[in-house]
Amino acid sequence: MRMLWYNWRDIKNPGAGGAEVYTHQIMIRLLQMGHKITLFTSQFPNGLQSEIVDGLNVIRSGGRISVYNKGRSYFRLNKDKFDLIVDSINTIPFLSPKIVQGKTVLPIVYQRSAEIWFYETPFPVSHLFYYYLEKKWLTRYKDTPTVTISKSSQEDLESIGFKRTFIVPIGLNFKPLPEVTQKESSPTIVFLGRLKKYKLPHHALEAFTIIKEHVPDAKLWVIGGGTMLKELRRKHNNQDITFYGHVNDERKYDLLRRAHVVLVPSVREGWGLVVTEANAMGTPAIAYDVHGLRDSVVDGETGILIKDRSEESLAHAAITLLCDKDLLRKYSENALAFSRRFNWDSATKEFERVIDSLI
Repeated sequence: MRMLWYNWRDIKNPGAGGAEVYTHQIMIRLLQMGHKITLFTSQFPNGLQSEIVDGLNVIRSGGRISVYNKGRSYFRLNKDKFDLIVDSINTIPFLSPKIVQGKTVLPIVYQRSAEIWFYETPFPVSHLFYYYLEKKWLTRYKDTPTVTISKSSQEDLESIGFKRTFIVPIGLNFKPLPEVTQKESSPTIVFLGRLKKYKLPHHALEAFTIIKEHVPDAKLWVIGGGTMLKELRRKHNNQDITFYGHVNDERKYDLLRRAHVVLVPSVREGWGLVVTEANAMGTPAIAYDVHGLRDSVVDGETGILIKDRSEESLAHAAITLLCDKDLLRKYSENALAFSRRFNWDSATKEFERVIDSLI
């Protein structure tokens, strides 16, 4: 197949996140299967307008918003070169199936933004997107077979009229540990993720204050950059809290391996890749019971889901595990075993089966 693949960012973009990891890992494996792929994405400072990345033909044009019009224009000029259009939707879709009449379109919807709008955009823009625009954009695809990454995201799409959805799960870029290894000598908690409002990193920090009252020698590692980093560093200037900022994968996995638990108090996720990455390092997650995280965390087995989504409950769940070594060991081993179910080779084969069913 000759594929034109749209994603608003590519793996080299400084703002790349879980969606970019997903698309990149699937694409490079599809290349190995013999498909030809062109990725159309946005520009970023010092990024080349076109280059080959891991065999992918990457074309960059436009910014955060203008990339969508640029992408549609590129298709109109080059439509005869492609058999399949993969529309990777990160809030705003690149095109509706009507624009590419005569071509097969396969959308990927990782998650609905829904209440994230209230955290990341000001009023009244947040209400406009939440109550009107997002649903309007997505329902253009409701009759188009669509890929998503979790059961809760699938149910979310079906609730607004999507008729045919396929779950193609995430994978891992590395092999999980063969066994749970030695942890830090002091109880160590991790928050891993972009420091954005909807990720609620301040809930993890407030929970840590409560944890310290019961586990005096506890430490917190905050891994990730983002808009809230400077403010959080200033507000939580504590010798038991370390802000690492953005780290490379090797450093990230080393920290996850040594930590005892990871806190994931997000508003919603498509899946929660950080949970599975932590699990693969033998570290269970304590997360809010929200879309995506209720898929990546098996409550009571690989981690704990917090029903009331409060800092107090987040803290008390962590205290329970940190103060019961046998229970923590059980969760750690279960989490590691669960992580072995996820790999990009299997995910890509499933993705290709979806393509075959459409063509």
